[in-house]
Amino acid sequence: MMRFRHLTLALLGTLAVAPAAFAQDADTGTAAGKRFAVVGGYALSEPTKNPSIAGARAQADGDGAATLSASYYITDNIAVEAWGAADKFGHRVNLNGAKAGSVEAQPYAVSGQYHFGAPDKVVRPFVGLGYYESNYSGEKAEPTGALAGQRIGVETAKGAMATAGVDLNINPTWFARADVRYLQGKSDARVNGVKVGETELNPVILGVGLGARF
Repeated sequence: MMRFRHLTLALLGTLAVAPAAFAQDADTGTAAGKRFAVVGGYALSEPTKNPSIAGARAQADGDGAATLSASYYITDNIAVEAWGAADKFGHRVNLNGAKAGSVEAQPYAVSGQYHFGAPDKVVRPFVGLGYYESNYSGEKAEPTGALAGQRIGVETAKGAMATAGVDLNINPTWFARADVRYLQGKSDARVNGVKVGETELNPVILGVGLGARF
């Protein structure tokens, strides 16, 4: 709950500060016809499913990380976006209520998006569908946990991603963004090189950011 509160405060801060911060760069033109956009932000990843390890159901905690995206607008309403985590999401893994290990995830994705309304509208919602992969690294077993002394490995997760969000136009160049992404996919979990279950976190990723189009 505390992480979501911080994310909400970050969004409110962005909306409050951005107009003043970029007023000097105000574009008297229009957003129509601008084909490229980049967004830098911060997101929280919360798993919606718990992985199965050696027949036991584990619980994975969420985490936050910086994100980056770049979009090409084929038209004023249709865009192709490349998105990814600029840092790794750290997930603590619990078994039977106690920490058993940890793993880091770094997702990246390509998707098609549809942005509703005219480019210069103040509020522009959008939706998207795409494909993602999430690299896992830094797998560690807790020295005193259920997996103590074991070598843990998690393969790259692959699957579909759905996106919904809204852009709040500050001027024809700058905009604030809030979005939610759902990643559905799974990979094998291994202990000492042997498959012992599947890692299916299916995280919901809530993000805020500041973008520029040109």
